[in-house]
Amino acid sequence: MSTPDVNLELDCRGMLCPLPVIELGRRLTDVAVGGTIAVVATDVAARVDVPAWCRMREQEYVGEGVAEDGTPRYVVRRVS
Repeated sequence: MSTPDVNLELDCRGMLCPLPVIELGRRLTDVAVGGTIAVVATDVAARVDVPAWCRMREQEYVGEGVAEDGTPRYVVRRVS
């Protein structure tokens, strides 16, 4: 997935569950409504945690891609 319009990228490499989603929640308001945040995470649980967090917080899960180094990258759009 190519998302050149990502407004903020969070480097969560090496963080274990639940730290990537805690960081996402902490930084959500750093982007305007409609903006996007990419969470780059090595923790395999992030593949499930980020979409689940979006459902619970009523934010839009855009999808999964990879960072330049091949690390999974999960993109979220701020809805509110």
